[in-house]
Amino acid sequence: MTGKQRLSASVDADLLRAAQSAVDEGRASTISAWVNDALRLKAEHDRRMQALDSFLAAYEAEHGAITESEIDDVVRRTRSRATVVRSAPAKKTEAKKTKSYRGVA
Repeated sequence: MTGKQRLSASVDADLLRAAQSAVDEGRASTISAWVNDALRLKAEHDRRMQALDSFLAAYEAEHGAITESEIDDVVRRTRSRATVVRSAPAKKTEAKKTKSYRGVA
């Protein structure tokens, strides 16, 4: 690491509250440390997405474009082999959807 630089940035209020909560709960030593971690995660994510783009471009250059039907087929096969750990929540009935939290429509 080459050192630190001071930064001035405008941040959404909800994100600033999340950062302060992380500090208050001991999940980050300072807001600066929390922001630094977030920037590091974003930079790593962007690097991985660039690598994936490069891989897909090279694959498609050699084998042709991946079609929607090929993607659908892979999704179907993957889902058929998946182990369900938790089922999807039951859908709300129409009556439940129209009531407010007080039970009044």
